[in-house]
Parts: sequence; C-alpha cells; structure tokens
Amino acid sequence: MVIVTHSGKFHADDAWAVAALKIVFPQSEVVRTRDPAQVEAADFAVDVGGIWDPATGRFDHHQKGFAGARQSGVPYASAGLVWKEYGARCVSILAETHTGHRLSDNSAAEMAYAIDADVVQYLDLSDVGAAKNAPGGYGLSAVVSGFNPNWLDEQRVGYGEADAAYRLSQFHRAAELLTDIMINAVKYRVGALLSVQQVRQAEVLEDGRVLFLQNGAVPWSQVVRKEMPKVLFVISHNIAEQRYMIHAIPVSSESFAARADLPGEWAGLRDAELAAVTGVHDAGFCHNGRFIAAAKSYEGIRTMATLALQAVDRQSAA
Repeated sequence: MVIVTHSGKFHADDAWAVAALKIVFPQSEVVRTRDPAQVEAADFAVDVGGIWDPATGRFDHHQKGFAGARQSGVPYASAGLVWKEYGARCVSILAETHTGHRLSDNSAAEMAYAIDADVVQYLDLSDVGAAKNAPGGYGLSAVVSGFNPNWLDEQRVGYGEADAAYRLSQFHRAAELLTDIMINAVKYRVGALLSVQQVRQAEVLEDGRVLFLQNGAVPWSQVVRKEMPKVLFVISHNIAEQRYMIHAIPVSSESFAARADLPGEWAGLRDAELAAVTGVHDAGFCHNGRFIAAAKSYEGIRTMATLALQAVDRQSAA
C-alpha cells in the first residue's frame, strides 16, 4: 500500500494526515512526489492530486471549488480530511496499543472528535491561512514547519536526489512527533474515561464536603465539578511520592478560581512553619495560590482538611 503526498516543503496538515494513515496502515510506504502518474497509482493521495474522494483514498483540498468545512465552519485541509475518515480507527488502535483498553465505537468517535477540536482543526486553519494555532513561533504548525530544510541545509546536503532524501527523512521526523502527540492525546482521554467510575465511587468524608481518592494520579476535576457540587476539597494519596495532598476544586477548567481556598495563613509555608500554623507535625507545604497542600500521613491530611473546612465556615459566618 502506497501513501503519496507532495514533494517540496511540507506542513503540519500533510504530516499529520500521513502519520494517521500510517497508524491505521502500518505497512504502507510513504512517497513524496508531484508526478501525476505516481499520484494516480497510489492507494492514498494526501494534499496532492486535486481530488477529495475518501472512497478512493483521495484527500486534497487545493482544487478549484473545494468547499469542505466542518459544521462549525472551520475549513478542512488534508489533516482534517483524513482525520474525519480515519480518526476514530486511529484512536481505537492507539488506545488498545498504548493503554490496553479496547474502546467502543462511540467512545472512539467521541475522542476523535475531541482531538479534532483541540488539535486538528488548528492545523487546518493554519494551512489555509485562516489563523495561527498559537502566537509566535511555537504553535504546532510552526514547530512542524521548522523540520523543513532551510537554505543552509540545502547548501550543505546538495540538491536533487540528495535534497529529496534529506527532506523525506525530515518529514518522517515531523510525522513521528505528531504520532507522539496523537498517542498522548488518546492516552489522556482514555485515562479520563476510565477514571470516571473510580471518582464516583471514592470515599466521601466530612458530611460530603471532602472526597478521598486512594490514587492521586486519577483525573478527578471534571467529574467533581459536574457531579459533586457539595465537595469543597479533594484529598488524595500521591503513591509515587508517598505523601497525601489536599486540593481545592476549580470552578471551571479555564479558571484558577476555586469553590473554596485553603486558609490564607497557610499560603507559601513549608515544613516546620506550616506545621506550627496547622498543628500537623508532618505538614509539607501549601502553595502560595492556596489550591494545594501536602502532608506525609493520611491522618495529617485529614486534619488539614478539617481545618480548611472550619476556615470556610468561619468566613461564611462572618
């Protein structure tokens, strides 16, 4: 099976599209060319060939009259066209390979849609000149573009076949980077999916105002925000560091504001200073932002949670 994309300078949209196809069809060969005969003979033509027809493996958006766009109005480039067709399959493969979890078709489709919204649409927007995906030179599209040889590379490597071989190797490096980004995006979402039931079943303390998670690595914020309005603090066991944490609950994923802050007198204190204020001998630290603190023992963190709730109650009564 052959995947053809255009030769010359590459962009994030064609590199992402090829990376996704390589996950679904790992034995395929990637050829970079503009030769019409090679393009026509290929199993997949990405960002070249002037045809959009998923049934025949054609994923170009440069042809006159192309009007492909998401329901949101964001136009498609080759990354989005391939992801629209193969994103769910790609997600399923990565989930099983890198987490050992087999997703339902609906879950894979939902994750693919979310990754399009978070990443892929911005690659397309950048490619069609509609927007950058981040300010400055460190958006993902700009990072991928930086893998292209510049004139100094061309002068050093040479032109013709030598330049084409070097550019192909750089294209593969960019595609590998994007593959890692896909893997991380899928692993994060699978982890979030599997964590929901654990958070829902976690022990509730202090008349429902504190939730205890036995594994602090489990993502909890979204479930607590949406389903547990009474919870003011989460305490958790950081197994890797062998300590216990207390967390404030952010009011939204975009905000640092919390349902309740840890006591003001704890802010920025560590070790003996924090122990003196709290009476908890193994207290470790409290962040200056008052959204997280630590103690070495479960008993210590429980005491800190009780003190934090008392401070909230005093403030409410004032």
